[in-house]
Amino acid sequence: MSSNPQWKLFQPPDSHSPSHDILDIQPSNMQTKQVYRNGTFSSEYPSSPRENFNNVPKSNGGNRFNLTNYNLDTCPIGDSIGVYSSSSTNNPPQYDSLNHPPIRETGIIEKLLHSYGFIQCCERQARLFFHFSQFGGNIDHLKIGDPVEFEMTYDRRTGKPIASTVTKIAPEVVLSEARVTGVVTTEVKGEGSGDNTGRISYENRGECFFLPYTKDDVEGNVTLRTGDAVSFQIATNQRGTLGACHVRFENPAHPVKYHGVVCSKKENFGFIERADVVKEIFFHYSEAKVKEELALGDDVEFIIQTRNGKEVACNITKLPSGSVVFEDVSPEMMRGQVLKPLERGPVYRTSDPLPGRIRYRAADHSEVEVPFGDKDQIGEFTLRHGDWVQFQVATDRRDQLKRATNISLLDESFNVSGERREQGVVCLLRNGFGFIRCAERDQRMPFQFHEVLRQGQELNVGDEVEFAVHPVTTFANSNTSQSAIRIKHLPPGTVKFETLVERGVRGMITRMPNAYPKKTSSPTRVDPTETGLITCQINNSNKNVPYTTKACGGTTGPRVGVKVIFDLYQVKRTKELIALNIQCDFTNGTSNEATNQRPILKGFIAALKDGFGFIETVDHNKEVFFHFSNLEGNPDGLELGTEVEYSLGRANGSGGGCASAEFVRVLPRGTIPVAKPLEPELHGTVTRTLRALNPDQLKYSGLIQVGGGMSYEFGIMGLACKREILQVGDPVTFQSDQEGRATNIVPIRKKRRATVDAIKGGFGFLSMEAEDSRRLFFHMSEVRGNPADLQPGDSVEFVMLTNPRNGKSSACNVVKVAKPVKARCERPERLLARLRTLSLEDAASPRVFVVRPPRGPDGSRGFRPRRPLADQLGE
Repeated sequence: MSSNPQWKLFQPPDSHSPSHDILDIQPSNMQTKQVYRNGTFSSEYPSSPRENFNNVPKSNGGNRFNLTNYNLDTCPIGDSIGVYSSSSTNNPPQYDSLNHPPIRETGIIEKLLHSYGFIQCCERQARLFFHFSQFGGNIDHLKIGDPVEFEMTYDRRTGKPIASTVTKIAPEVVLSEARVTGVVTTEVKGEGSGDNTGRISYENRGECFFLPYTKDDVEGNVTLRTGDAVSFQIATNQRGTLGACHVRFENPAHPVKYHGVVCSKKENFGFIERADVVKEIFFHYSEAKVKEELALGDDVEFIIQTRNGKEVACNITKLPSGSVVFEDVSPEMMRGQVLKPLERGPVYRTSDPLPGRIRYRAADHSEVEVPFGDKDQIGEFTLRHGDWVQFQVATDRRDQLKRATNISLLDESFNVSGERREQGVVCLLRNGFGFIRCAERDQRMPFQFHEVLRQGQELNVGDEVEFAVHPVTTFANSNTSQSAIRIKHLPPGTVKFETLVERGVRGMITRMPNAYPKKTSSPTRVDPTETGLITCQINNSNKNVPYTTKACGGTTGPRVGVKVIFDLYQVKRTKELIALNIQCDFTNGTSNEATNQRPILKGFIAALKDGFGFIETVDHNKEVFFHFSNLEGNPDGLELGTEVEYSLGRANGSGGGCASAEFVRVLPRGTIPVAKPLEPELHGTVTRTLRALNPDQLKYSGLIQVGGGMSYEFGIMGLACKREILQVGDPVTFQSDQEGRATNIVPIRKKRRATVDAIKGGFGFLSMEAEDSRRLFFHMSEVRGNPADLQPGDSVEFVMLTNPRNGKSSACNVVKVAKPVKARCERPERLLARLRTLSLEDAASPRVFVVRPPRGPDGSRGFRPRRPLADQLGE
């Protein structure tokens, strides 16, 4: 064999020489990455819809050679070739067939001679010798370019690697992704020339080979000329013919610029989705020639270099946003039907980024099927098989793949699908999810915000909606939690929780509802003991129909024994009968009975608390408790001194053991006559305040003492300003009315001035020190005028009052003054505020407490500032 002239050309390389293999055979430890594709993110890798949707016809020949990747971890490493030895054919392979079974490799027949040939390995950069006797089949059927499978063994005499047990396999097996360099010998002719194939020559171990290529095989949209240096990949087509694909023009002086979008990022590297081919390319952060860091979705420009057998992006620069466009979206809206919906959830995982399918009728009346992904819907609502949808067709510029995008669900899908739709009202909203009060289910149905069909329409509590339940209740999934999907807004007033049975039913109140029902965890359930009962006759039988306070307009309604007229409804979710729209039956003289049981009284609002208040009677001698639930109307409009009418209910716990007011209704101003004041103005001192300010006193009315031993009582209507707070000892001016009571009472108080230090919601603080060296508190309800106009730093005028029960002071009747008045102070106010909080900020430092504040000889707090010397001399 030494006389063979080809032997010198296929000697194995020196084992001490450095390796220059194009293919990097180190095992990959690439982790799954988040991919940015066409403006969306996906977690599949590799992320190419063309790998899973090969049945779509393609208009070009860019995919003539289907590349297949192989697992390089199991392939023997080598870069040498072998020669045939007559003794090697009779020797078994150098493997222990039991412990080390031989490994099958794939390759391409590169050369055939009279009795032997050479195989180009697919998994590594190596060419192996084989003898025709090792081929399992008719050698006449074997030709150059055929893919084969073989086992690598070693010649016993020479120790060279050779191929044995060679078998021919399917033509889909191709070479690996290692790139080869060559020169263009024949350029592709222009359109209409009839010859659209060019030739590239490359040298492999001293031999020259010629491979065909087409215009679609060239990357970067460049035109190749004869003599241009290129790099490419070798592949085989379905007929077994070798060819060059992914041809790239190599011009170091003026490299080709490529465009793409940053689709994923790691610690110090990332990947760019190329705009010329459906492929991603690696890049390192050091290759970015920009000041700011690259972000996902950035449009970039780069060149491609091959390092360690891998393509990498270099010299990366940013492009204006929107420069890179992957697809063209047709403006025409298409209508189609869903053939394969998307399966959502953590248990559904697929490597296909476009798993959905939609079928529609094209302009030529042919049926076309297009794929779509999870980012192509307008929203993440659930699609079902057979749904009618509206969408646009997007065509990828790189391989002309069409897909459906901007998919929206049509309303006619609900009409033709027979899907069971339910109705309800949104009762609770949280971060990303909420609950619907169902009209026909005795439960709250959870839902996710992305299931709302109309994106951009704000969802609020109380909105009426229509939805489907998933999954549908069956015996197999009876324990599976359900949720609302495909939620659609409805006009107000559409959802009805009750069905009308009969109008104008007559009955009698046998039990009144609780005016203060207990709070339950579920807003859809009502305690039966909290409802009232109406006894009526239905179908010639006596029945007790429950009702709530809402059926009476928010009040407790008529008393026990009063005849009423109501509408009979049936609750959809429980099938129970309830009474709504309850009114007193004023026929046959029953109105007198109801009136005699509930005399109508009148009075004035004397105090307002949180959820309740007190009414001053007409004679101004006592007060009556009432709850806001017994008020007809909105309690927000109530003010002190408002005239109302009411009726006294029976004594219960809500009124503190006393009779409380029911059916409270606001009267127009001037309805209740008030005694006129007399002309002379009197001066006096408050000796007893109103019971609203001092609950410990027995009498309700206040008392003013004047000179001569005379005293005058007063109520809330006697105050000139109903929000005024009178304390014992306050000097006042007033008038006596015709009934001998005090009216138009105005307190005589010292006005003070200070600066607003801080405002915190419904209250604030003034820069005037109160007890314990604290700032003076004031409530925003004490601000006269518009409280929103008051800002920190404004100068205000106020009256300081001290609560006799706890000894704390607060500011009342706060009025903003036009010009701020700065008190004379040795230190600026900002420094004083800093000194107050200094000890609180540093917990480790000693804290300072004022044990005894200074007081002057006249009992005033602190020391008065020294007067200027000029003023003292002037006196």
